[in-house]
Amino acid sequence: MSRKAFAKVNVFLKITGTRGQYHTLASRFMRIESLYDELEFIPNRSGAFLIEGDFGCTTQQNTIYKAYKALEQKTKIDVLTAFFKEKGVGVQKRIPAFAGLGGGSSDAATFLHMCNEELSLGLGIEELVGVGMQVGADVPFFLYNYKSANVTGVGEIVEEFDEVPLDIQTFTPKIEISTPAVYKEYRKNFFNPISKEEQDRWLSLPSKAVLERYDAMEANDLFAPALKLYPKLEKYKKDGWFFSGSGSSFFYLDNLSKK
Repeated sequence: MSRKAFAKVNVFLKITGTRGQYHTLASRFMRIESLYDELEFIPNRSGAFLIEGDFGCTTQQNTIYKAYKALEQKTKIDVLTAFFKEKGVGVQKRIPAFAGLGGGSSDAATFLHMCNEELSLGLGIEELVGVGMQVGADVPFFLYNYKSANVTGVGEIVEEFDEVPLDIQTFTPKIEISTPAVYKEYRKNFFNPISKEEQDRWLSLPSKAVLERYDAMEANDLFAPALKLYPKLEKYKKDGWFFSGSGSSFFYLDNLSKK
């Protein structure tokens, strides 16, 4: 039986400071129910860890493989290794890569849940989050299975936000964006972290209010550096369209009334 790995958008993304080489943030993640990959365990006769799907990377670069290695290190049990000598992971990819929609992170989180349940590993959510953080900063959000959440720190602090999910539509231009490059450009030329008071204000706003009151540049601190590095994004910049993460995806609500 397959399991869905949902996409997300960042309704807003504000930088709050730095932690070593990383940036701390305040962001609203919202799950996109209509866009998802599907994962299932499949027979494996290759003798190696097997991932089947339309990926533009090697197995070793894949977030699912990274999640497997992190889980292997966490559990140190033979049953995990034995299972993946006979089973592989089949992925029906629908979430675009390099798009700011969290596809790789969602795949990793879904894989961890599937392993925990299938192999009765008995890991609690906080233990899974500890494993997921070794794979990527967005993985914890997907592990909690919240439809909407405030995400702070470097991604490890996830708090459910009680609101009605919005019918968000996404559009992803064929522009592959490097997230590290966008963050590097932000720190070099756009660094302007918000205050604790501003952070609290953003985190208290319902997502619909954010989209009604602000535009893409105001809501996402990474939009300006992404535009500078990838000027082709400019042609997709439209009123009422917002920018997810470091891009390249835009998202919008039909019939959104700006205030």
